[in-house]
Amino acid sequence: MNLAPEYKARLDEALEHSGQRSTKQREHIFSVLLEKRDHPTADEVYARAREGMPSISLATVYNCLETLVETSLIRQVNFEREPTRYCPNLTKHAHFYCRESGEIVDIELPDELIDHLMTVLPEGFSASHIDIAYDGKCNCCHD
Repeated sequence: MNLAPEYKARLDEALEHSGQRSTKQREHIFSVLLEKRDHPTADEVYARAREGMPSISLATVYNCLETLVETSLIRQVNFEREPTRYCPNLTKHAHFYCRESGEIVDIELPDELIDHLMTVLPEGFSASHIDIAYDGKCNCCHD
């Protein structure tokens, strides 16, 4: 798997900004996440990564994921008692988690809503990020 030039540039810039360098493994893991944006777990990333890089270890996958999170190239998505999942969508969005199928879907949020949510913070508080998660059943799982 090769990264598209714009994603390769984004990766290189983010890593350089944090004092790190791009590696084949980091590029591969980033491309795996970008190829299928279904919020995979680390184990799922590992299984997919091995298809194109059979020698990659689970420890390397975890290290790459940690680096990508630290450099703000991906986000961790956590739901109660579920394994951490990874999301390369860095736009302002929420997540919908279907308890029946396990599917996680991105829900785009308008800027006006985000701006309004920032205004309801207590005086003197500021937030750099809002994390909104829906929990329920998707259309396919409703009885």
